[in-house]
Amino acid sequence: MGSSCPLHPHFSPTSADKDQKGKFSVPLLDVKTQHLVLNINQTLLLSCRGRWQLSWAFPAGLARDQVEVDETRCGRTSQQYCSRLRVRHSQTQHTGLFRCRYQHRTQKQASIYVYVTDSQQPFVEHPGMSPGVLYMKEKQPLVIPCRVTNPNITTTLVKFPSNSLRPDQRNIMWSSKRGFTIRTPTFYYIGLFYCQTVIDGAKHKSRIYFVHRPVSNITEVYLNSSGPMQALKGEKLVLNCTATAELNTRVNITWDYPGKSNNAGSTSKRLLRHQTHMLFYSILTIPKLHRSDRGLYTCRVTSGDQSKQQKVTVIVYDRPFIRLKPRNGSVVVVQSGQKSYRISPKLRAFPVPEVIWFKDGKVAAEQCSRYHMDGTSLIIRDVAEEDAGTYTVLVRIQEYGLYQNLTLTLVVNVSPQIGEKAVSLQDPGSVPRGSRQALHCTSHGVPPPHIQWLWHPCPPKGL
Repeated sequence: MGSSCPLHPHFSPTSADKDQKGKFSVPLLDVKTQHLVLNINQTLLLSCRGRWQLSWAFPAGLARDQVEVDETRCGRTSQQYCSRLRVRHSQTQHTGLFRCRYQHRTQKQASIYVYVTDSQQPFVEHPGMSPGVLYMKEKQPLVIPCRVTNPNITTTLVKFPSNSLRPDQRNIMWSSKRGFTIRTPTFYYIGLFYCQTVIDGAKHKSRIYFVHRPVSNITEVYLNSSGPMQALKGEKLVLNCTATAELNTRVNITWDYPGKSNNAGSTSKRLLRHQTHMLFYSILTIPKLHRSDRGLYTCRVTSGDQSKQQKVTVIVYDRPFIRLKPRNGSVVVVQSGQKSYRISPKLRAFPVPEVIWFKDGKVAAEQCSRYHMDGTSLIIRDVAEEDAGTYTVLVRIQEYGLYQNLTLTLVVNVSPQIGEKAVSLQDPGSVPRGSRQALHCTSHGVPPPHIQWLWHPCPPKGL
């Protein structure tokens, strides 16, 4: 049903406005039936009486200048308000609800539904009108408003091109004042619909309605960088924001960033439709970065009431650089037999540099299969004594002619070991008292071990 247009007469307030009890708590119409049926071009006359100032509301198809309203004071002591509404030459589009209500208490009202009948135009919204768009909402009934101009008309709902649906009083309900109501609409009710009736053997159709199910389910939003982005002053910055959403979803993608107020960047958009989902792209481009462009960049995606966003920090450097220094001094100590050891200096550089490790002047990875690089670090697996030595890391950005190196000394501690299984190879047995004997102990370790001899007296005989 179309919306109503209010019409307000002009009266000054009286003390009676404060009285809410007694007769005329709601206005009173001069008709007692629930509806009126007029023929086309007939004059509609409605009279209304009430305690306070009155106003009228009428169907949207009726223009304000087509309505005549006469206002009088009435009653024995002229304490009541009377209002008479007149519509000359009524037309089918005037079909609908007419309401008389108190001007300052609009919820207090009396209403009458008026049908303006034309056998050649049984539908209020006729096929000559442009198609109407209806939105199917989740968990809400769908109303197809093909109202009719006569309460006795029966209609059929048709899904384009020719699938007829009749009221079943369970899911599909019909009302001449409202049209068809689908209580629990499914995806079947998306598409083109119209209503149809037969009068005197002639088929008549209503306006066409396009039923659309707005979808606002954003699945995911992501940027082309998961961490902070670094760039040099004067370079071009390109950020790509991608949103995935359900089919038929429509989204709006906006950017917030430091240079937005100066129109520093430009955006371009692209849409891809897959079998199961939609892909939306928004690309933000800043052709020439300045220091003022550093900061937080936010891509915000909205669809209906749903909103998701992703952020990234952009760092802008004035010039390329390398900053290299030892993490814990220039001498590194490790224990032999350790499963693995990482030599890792403190390094900050931009753009991303090339890193090469040397051991004793030769490329480390080429000397031993136990050496391998992990990012800017050198990993030594199964640490052995021969891994001790001088290690040099070379960091370079050849494009800008930047080079820096750092030398570290690796000391491998080796636990002391005694070479002989016993103090001597053979048990010396008994030796003559006063004779000279030589005992040998061979030991190795890093740092060099300290050797100490201990004498243990023999136990007494017989024990």
